Amino acid sequence: MELRELRALELAARSRIVFDGKTWIVPSQTNVSAKYKVTIGEMPSCECEDFSLTRKPCKHVHAARLVCERDHGGKAPNIVADVVPKRPTYKQNWPAYSGAQQREKNRVQVLLADLCSGVVDPPRDVTGRKPIPLADRLFSVVFKVWSTLSSRRFNCDLQEAHERGHLSRPIHPNKVNCFMEDEELTPYLRAMIVRSASPLRAVETEFAVDSSGFSSSKFVRWYDEKYGITRSGHNWIKVHLACGVKTQVVTAVAIYGRDAGDCPILPELVKTTAETFAVKEVSADKAYLSVENIETVFALGGVPFIAPKSNTTGAVGGLFEKMFHFYQYRREEFLQHYHKRSLVESVFSAVKRKTGDSVRSKAPTAMVNEVLAKLVCHNLWCVILSQYEVGIEAAFWQNDGTDRARPSILPMKRNGLA
Repeated sequence: MELRELRALELAARSRIVFDGKTWIVPSQTNVSAKYKVTIGEMPSCECEDFSLTRKPCKHVHAARLVCERDHGGKAPNIVADVVPKRPTYKQNWPAYSGAQQREKNRVQVLLADLCSGVVDPPRDVTGRKPIPLADRLFSVVFKVWSTLSSRRFNCDLQEAHERGHLSRPIHPNKVNCFMEDEELTPYLRAMIVRSASPLRAVETEFAVDSSGFSSSKFVRWYDEKYGITRSGHNWIKVHLACGVKTQVVTAVAIYGRDAGDCPILPELVKTTAETFAVKEVSADKAYLSVENIETVFALGGVPFIAPKSNTTGAVGGLFEKMFHFYQYRREEFLQHYHKRSLVESVFSAVKRKTGDSVRSKAPTAMVNEVLAKLVCHNLWCVILSQYEVGIEAAFWQNDGTDRARPSILPMKRNGLA
């Protein structure tokens, strides 16, 4: 028995499935108000995303066949229910994982200090008290987000970091909150995400793209046209990112408005990734399907695996048509590559599980900086685990033996909210 068949049995037993004379109306299990029109003849069809992607009988088709056999004397699908299906599991290198977890706190501080050491303070044209070095500000912001502690409880960690030499001077914990609201740090944090992923450039060649949201403590109001009432809910920060499918390290990130579309942002993510990594494959869901995105991935030397929509055709020609024909005639192979995009969801799950699925900050700039710091922490975790699993050397900066200063982290383009 497959998971689709098990869910079909549950649908047929608990849901109201009716026949309108032409098609079967099967309700969705995830959306209460959604219903799908299903046909169960020799060429079954369904309006759900699963069927449109695989072109194989989905749980709604199986459920309609079961109800047809039960209530109308039709032919039921052959379901072997002797063994209950199990979700697929993946092997874990537990000795390496345990070693990385047990030494994570010390390693995060060391790697974060080394990552921040490449930041050069911009020149100052004014006189007066010198500001806290930019490297110290970045270190304290990321380290606080990693700790998930309040400012008062984080004071001991700040003192310990100074004693270990990771900070050039003592910092009051309340100052970290001020650093979080500093717009100057935003481009540096975004660049730190790219730089922190660089030690894994020899490992990662396949990437996935997706977006997710981090809720905030602020509320928003909107008018619901469907029900004609005013609703309210938590505001959120929408994050678009690209990640490697082997180590799940974040290679590029973009943060714009909460209602920003996914499709136009893929070229920016892939081009930023290609500056450090060799891009051989990019997978994404149908929200990223466009001629420009297909051609961008091909131009960078990669192969796009982006799910077509239900009304997609290859009529536009060119590279888009080639990808669509690959999906049509070699669907099993296409889906094996396409399903790697689910690893982006694993990245968001890991970040939200370790540092929280919401942001504590209230100012817009602080919320963006907090999310960027979360992703820097995630990359450091990936580097630490890869040190134990693959044996890589966590070198963020190239040491050529000269006395020249280490290169500075330069602000990236499009670093604001659109």
